[in-house]
Amino acid sequence: MKFGVYQVSRRGGREKNEDRMGYCYTRDAGLFVLADGMGGHPEGEVAAQMALVTVASMFQREAQPVLKNPTQFLDDAVQIAHQQLLRYSQEKGLPDTPRTTIVACVMQRGVAYWAHCGDSRLYMLRNGELMARTRDHSYSELQEALGRHAAQGSERFNRNVLFTCLGSPGKPMVDICGPIPLEAGDRILLCSDGLWSTVADTSIAQYLSARIISDAVPELVEQALRNGGARCDNVTALAVEWEGDEQEALDSISTEGLDEDSFASTIQARGEAGAELSEAEIENSVREIQEAIRRAGKKQA
Repeated sequence: MKFGVYQVSRRGGREKNEDRMGYCYTRDAGLFVLADGMGGHPEGEVAAQMALVTVASMFQREAQPVLKNPTQFLDDAVQIAHQQLLRYSQEKGLPDTPRTTIVACVMQRGVAYWAHCGDSRLYMLRNGELMARTRDHSYSELQEALGRHAAQGSERFNRNVLFTCLGSPGKPMVDICGPIPLEAGDRILLCSDGLWSTVADTSIAQYLSARIISDAVPELVEQALRNGGARCDNVTALAVEWEGDEQEALDSISTEGLDEDSFASTIQARGEAGAELSEAEIENSVREIQEAIRRAGKKQA
């Protein structure tokens, strides 16, 4: 498996950067994740970091060296990350739960799967064309999906209103896509709303298709910062170029030399809030999710 990857995050005009991103991989599978801690709630940066560490910990546990069921993995991992935030809030006695959006992509055996909750996005491009984009869990995207038009002047206000995220009181909504067959040269971009809110989709596609990702990503981020002005949100982007088994570029990653049980990651635990999950914690969380599904099934019957 061969891929190129480039990631960058900038604080913008905010007091701190609550975005987090990273990737990890085995010999035959890769995971790419981005989370945007939500303002207006405590410890957004903790929420984003916990989400990344939780998903990466589960990937390390389940990818041996591939995931048996990538769609199930993505759903379980995001739901467990949500549970970890609720537990953290309870243990710390916080008045409110830290919250975050998340978008995650798995690549293995020449196909991609992705999941998202909130308004952090994934874009997929092939031969310069935008093949897919996630749909935000926001008021404005919902209105658009229903064929309704927001009232004049309400778009700016409603764009940031999400109806689901990790850490919210209710069970988060998770949209999952895949399997999507990959072709050499396909590019996938994960980004926070600080990027797409100030740079149009057409411009994102043009930047990513016209330049190598190590040039395109920082230029996109700088463009977002310029467009956003002095009060620009955090801007974070992670781009992947799939190379499959083709001859890789000089700065790409090849996993062919890894053993079956090898694992590499840029996602590092940061202090108590970002501590990696133990095997027992993962097993317990999976059992809780399975039990909740079983109870829901009985109610429907």
